[in-house]
Amino acid sequence: MRRNKNRKRQRLFDLRLVIGGLFAVYGVIVTLKGLTTSDADLEKAQGIDINLWTGLGMLALGAFFLVWFRLRPQVPPPPPDAGER
Repeated sequence: MRRNKNRKRQRLFDLRLVIGGLFAVYGVIVTLKGLTTSDADLEKAQGIDINLWTGLGMLALGAFFLVWFRLRPQVPPPPPDAGER
């Protein structure tokens, strides 16, 4: 029971989860901003909706990190034996 709890704690602090989660959240925010861009803003940017494209890229990167975290979990090292000391 305790070993399973330690494993969950170690997975919680995996950087892939943190990075993927942040990119996904920021990607949603930037994509929504890109979907509500006005025509005047698009004209300033020469017709390219940079918020939309950046948001979609961030969502893709966030999804990549979260899928990587899910498919290749980090395996904690085995505990040292008491007899090895």
